[in-house]
Amino acid sequence: MSGLIRYFFQGQIHEADHLPPTRTLLQHLREDLHCTGTKEGCAEGDCGACTVVTGELRDGKVEMKSVNACLQLMPTLDGKAIFTVEDLSQGAPLHPVQQAMVECHASQCGFCTPGFVMSLWDLYLQRSPESAPLQRKQIDIALSGNLCRCTGYRPIIDAAHRMEELPRQDFDQAELAAILAGLVRSETLEYVYQGQHFFVPRTMSELVRLRAAHPQACLLAGGTDIGLWVTKQFRELGNIIYLGQVKELRTVTELHDTLEIGAAVTLDDAYRALCQYYPQELSELWQRFASLPIRHAGTLGGNVANGSPIGDSMPWLIALGSRIVLKSADGERELALEDFYLGYQQKDLRPTEIVAAIRIPLPHTGKIFRTYKLAKRFDQDISAVCAAFSAQLQNGILSKVRIAFGGMAATPKRATHAEAALEQQIWNEATLQAAMQALSEDYAPLSDMRASAEYRLQTAQNLLRRFWLETRADDALPTALLNPFAAAADTSSAEESV
Repeated sequence: MSGLIRYFFQGQIHEADHLPPTRTLLQHLREDLHCTGTKEGCAEGDCGACTVVTGELRDGKVEMKSVNACLQLMPTLDGKAIFTVEDLSQGAPLHPVQQAMVECHASQCGFCTPGFVMSLWDLYLQRSPESAPLQRKQIDIALSGNLCRCTGYRPIIDAAHRMEELPRQDFDQAELAAILAGLVRSETLEYVYQGQHFFVPRTMSELVRLRAAHPQACLLAGGTDIGLWVTKQFRELGNIIYLGQVKELRTVTELHDTLEIGAAVTLDDAYRALCQYYPQELSELWQRFASLPIRHAGTLGGNVANGSPIGDSMPWLIALGSRIVLKSADGERELALEDFYLGYQQKDLRPTEIVAAIRIPLPHTGKIFRTYKLAKRFDQDISAVCAAFSAQLQNGILSKVRIAFGGMAATPKRATHAEAALEQQIWNEATLQAAMQALSEDYAPLSDMRASAEYRLQTAQNLLRRFWLETRADDALPTALLNPFAAAADTSSAEESV
């Protein structure tokens, strides 16, 4: 085990052994390195003022992605490259992204501009001279994590188009790959600062060994939730075990009729894989789940392990009958995802266990499935209600009905009364009405800043009606017209995913 944090920044390898393990990249950039181009706005991953781009070597290739510096704990950046707005240009000429922002008058007060520039640079890196012209949808997704309060988005979107018209400035990823290859570790990093340990294991065997030895340690994946414990709640986390470098947790595997997603697979990669099988059903939720920088960092396993009652992944995972894989030094066990949640913030997770993977059933003939999200904003907002409906429909008769909601109870919860009202029934208006009424027996939602209890219950019932309108035998509504992302659900290329 070795204890230095090593990362590549501004043309050189940096080594750090004097930083608290919970020091964020944003704090390190501004306060330690005095690189103040990266701004601090919300310190919770919402405003995008602190957006940077990181580079990581994976399977011999460099993976570049925009992230929120305010949520990245420094030891998680070991072996990676960090790029800030200072890297794009040291004077004249400006990088095409910057030049486009100038020409399109896309900056007013300028506070948010470095974050916009870095998000656009991330988009720029995915492009090539052979790429099709940028579509507005791609630009909107790339900028979904950036808030502008004065200039407005129109000139910034103009700049995104303009940057491709300027002489191209290529980025040498082969050179960066060679540099990062020298930082690759095969052993566990154990970073220690004033008695606090931060472990970065590389293998599953080492992870479960560390978990057995440190059952009280905080398990960290993407940090999009735990980062707020540090920046907003000022919690003392104690020892930390980081899951992000365990190879076995970063894989997506098709197993017969199941897709197994490792717990450290990012949300963006997980949803990209899932949309190969469920393009109509999950493509909109993919793009509405937080923002692109959050999806670049957060993980599906972390979303599941957190167990928030307003987490957007759990309702549809439960509706599909997904199962969770738990591992420890004593072995492996598997259980239905809905059985994992025992109560508010209570889970069936033993002290020495970790969430290893989620197993998701793949589509089959006769299955109908939809998921819907209601929130005050289209992008980057917490759900007021998140609904998922799944059933087998043959000869007009429903079976194997599964309905789950988020935002309606203390945990993501199935609607068992509504399911019973639909099971083995003809899928018609009368059956729908009975199931809508039964929903009131399943949930007694709370009122909060996002929605009232009455709104939640009524919209839950209306979403069930929408499910019927989209899947009824006669005159079903065309999903392609209802879901603006469904027509572009072929997200196999990196260009389409940004």
